[in-house]
Amino acid sequence: MKITIVGTGYVGLVTGTCFAESGNEVTCVDIDSRKVEMLNRGEVPIYEPGLTELVIRNSKAGRLRFTTEIAEAAPNSRCLFIAVGTPQDDDGSADMTAFWKVVDSLAPVLPADGVVVVKSTVPVGTNRQVAGRLRELTGRVCDVASNPEFLKEGCAIDDFTKPDRVVVGVERPEVADIVHELYKPFLRTEKPYLSMGWESSEMTKYVANCMLATKISFINEMANLCDGVGADINEVRRGIGHDARIGFAFLFPGVGYGGSCFPKDVRALASVATAHGVHSRMLNSVDEINQAQKQVLYQKMQRHFEDDFQGRKIAIWGLAFKPRTDDIREAPALVLIDQLLAAGATVSVHDPIAMENVRNTYGDRLTYCENQYDALDGADALAINTEWNEFRNPDFERMKAKLQQPVVFDGRNLFDPAKMRDLGFQYEGIGQRQD
Repeated sequence: MKITIVGTGYVGLVTGTCFAESGNEVTCVDIDSRKVEMLNRGEVPIYEPGLTELVIRNSKAGRLRFTTEIAEAAPNSRCLFIAVGTPQDDDGSADMTAFWKVVDSLAPVLPADGVVVVKSTVPVGTNRQVAGRLRELTGRVCDVASNPEFLKEGCAIDDFTKPDRVVVGVERPEVADIVHELYKPFLRTEKPYLSMGWESSEMTKYVANCMLATKISFINEMANLCDGVGADINEVRRGIGHDARIGFAFLFPGVGYGGSCFPKDVRALASVATAHGVHSRMLNSVDEINQAQKQVLYQKMQRHFEDDFQGRKIAIWGLAFKPRTDDIREAPALVLIDQLLAAGATVSVHDPIAMENVRNTYGDRLTYCENQYDALDGADALAINTEWNEFRNPDFERMKAKLQQPVVFDGRNLFDPAKMRDLGFQYEGIGQRQD
């Protein structure tokens, strides 16, 4: 099948590349000519394990190409995916400016049998509005499908090629059948293809992300309570996770969630609720708890250092909002860095992938270390913000030798408090009993 993907961001590039890998002819369109030139050279502007290899292989095979001209790609395509960003606006709602520009640009080049597939995360009701706008611009009824993405950064290729489910929202069953043809190679293990209405499909995307964000904020609030009452959140997590109604997924306490999806989608759905006269107490609380959780590691440091950071050096391991990505959008580490710098501390940082993105934000205000242990030289404490596997089994003796003081604030509970105490560290995690 011939496919056009408009938008070569995270979702669009993964989607287009995986469809090309299954034999389709895919043209990806982006207005950023520099990015298009990079991609045509086989250079991928984002970090995602396995993606670069797939882009190069499918480009060489002629199944994947990149252009800035939507009129060059669209007229021959059966499915035309919109995968541009819908960033958060000032009021918490989704900024749809780029999205509607794409809809307008597709209208004059949309083939008669073309299906516009909305991959972008959009407010409920958008697909119906797209159908209406295309009808006005083209003078005919155009097929539109909602196809939300459920990709996790760091394992997006597997998520796309081995999905838990594929969701599509349509008005006509025939449109669902067309999109189904694209996904059949990825559903051979009997994973469900779920066809529903436009609004239900749009809601499914938001509700899924908001549910996961809720689980994270809930376990973080319980971890903070464990700190207060002397319980251990790791023991509590085991105690509740074996209940099949609860499970273990997304019940890892930490310093809050970040990235491009959860924060934006929680606020966007709360904004949708407000627009429809529903006061979403839970969504607002989830966001509030998460924002507060990003302060927790600094608050622990404040108590330890008696709120005196002048002349102190703090080392930070982990800058990306999660491992296996270079994405620092709404990353908890950035909140900690801002607080430490404002308090007069100097900060040295290490991350396996995300340091260049942080350097672009902070410039020479931080010390950037390619080796994780070099960040510890003369530091008064280490703060861990991202659970990279490289941090799970470090050389503790080397850490002690490098640190000015053997103090570790672990925002991801990577280590056992008793073991750290036996090794001579002052150690504090999130909701872990210290005795």
